[in-house]
Amino acid sequence: MLDSQSELMNSEYYPLPQPEEIPLKEKEDAMGAYLMMFAALAAGLPLPIINLFASIIYFFIHRSHSLFVRFHTLQALLSSLVTSLLNAAAVFWTLRIFLFNYADATNLYKGFIAMIILVNIAYIIYNIIAAVRARKGRFFYMTFFGRYAYHQTFKIRPGKVDENNSMNIPPKL
Repeated sequence: MLDSQSELMNSEYYPLPQPEEIPLKEKEDAMGAYLMMFAALAAGLPLPIINLFASIIYFFIHRSHSLFVRFHTLQALLSSLVTSLLNAAAVFWTLRIFLFNYADATNLYKGFIAMIILVNIAYIIYNIIAAVRARKGRFFYMTFFGRYAYHQTFKIRPGKVDENNSMNIPPKL
């Protein structure tokens, strides 16, 4: 049974690189995708969308390096997308309450802020774990984003040429 599952995975997905096969530069690039949030957090604390822009830029710069780096940059981007949007909603709601006196700080608001704090703590912990694993050449599949990032990165698409296994051929006359 295991052999048939292994064959199925090999036929539909590119093989996963093993830690000893991954160059140090790629491990550091993958780790940087998760650590990007700390740099963006320091630069844009009042503007949570800065973190999202930093992740998007990092993804587009590094996505063509290798499948390992592409997986980690995509997973980091997806996780920062959700937290950035939640943080932006919290900032907007907080500004409406305290700066514009548009509404009161209801229990719903307090619960939302408590949830945002917990989501951000989980986000930081998951990103630190993922960064350490990426630096070691390992994969860390985040709860909601790991499977999607794996599928988008390692799935063999029909008609797509594998650059590693392609052959040079002479021009057609």
